[in-house]
Amino acid sequence: MDNDLSGFLQSRRARIRPQDVGLPAHGRRRVPGLRREEVAQLAGVSVDYYIRLEQGRGQNVSDSVLEAIGRVLELNGTEQAHLLDLVRPARAARRTASRGRQAVRPGLQLLLDGMTGTPAFVLGRRMDVLAWNTLADAIAGFSRRPPSERNQARQVFLDPTAPVHYPDWAAVAAETVAYLRLDAGRHPDDPAVSSLVGELSAKSEDFRRLWTDHPVKEKTHGVKRLVHAVAGELEFGYETLALPGDPDQLLVAYTVPPGSVTAGRLALLVRRTTEAAAG
Repeated sequence: MDNDLSGFLQSRRARIRPQDVGLPAHGRRRVPGLRREEVAQLAGVSVDYYIRLEQGRGQNVSDSVLEAIGRVLELNGTEQAHLLDLVRPARAARRTASRGRQAVRPGLQLLLDGMTGTPAFVLGRRMDVLAWNTLADAIAGFSRRPPSERNQARQVFLDPTAPVHYPDWAAVAAETVAYLRLDAGRHPDDPAVSSLVGELSAKSEDFRRLWTDHPVKEKTHGVKRLVHAVAGELEFGYETLALPGDPDQLLVAYTVPPGSVTAGRLALLVRRTTEAAAG
């Protein structure tokens, strides 16, 4: 995870076409996108100043300069916050230092258990699954996995059945890496996230390729398609809710339109799960 700042800025320079920011596109270019001196010119800083920043030697850079660079590189809000974490790792490291072992409050578990018609689980740091309700367990099998394997990133990249479980596996993989990148930037001194990234990089070529692109994205809402061994193909909407009292935990709930094919298949799965528990 060394040189994350350099890699992030280089990846964002590469996606900006010179002609889109009023610069001539002709001439020989060794790299795609903007050169470092062009970013410096457009941001209103010296070339040496920008080079030192990209090399990780810009510890005293001001917020206004970072905002100017963000505008040139067309960073969205999530990417701009990620840039700030990378430039000021001490600021981000305080989050890790102030957090103890991840645990779900008893009241939150009661809330999950009360959501009898909605699959829901709690996602913690490094994409660890911390808690779930019965319906989410019936779909994902969290309780059947060892604690070390209750991690969404490991499941997506290291479980050989993942491409079957996720029909849209490529999109799920990209979203997983983007969120894990964001978490790593927020907690740069966390040895567990470094270990996880190292493990995934060593074991998955797909992970390595996606990781080097430096994507960052919040987990918010969308559509998730799953294939269940009993219920068949299921299509959910999902909503991700941040927990104000636990900023490193997210409540993820799968939503199902009434009367949909998935609603019928989910009802069947609920009945079978209930019968299995009773018998």
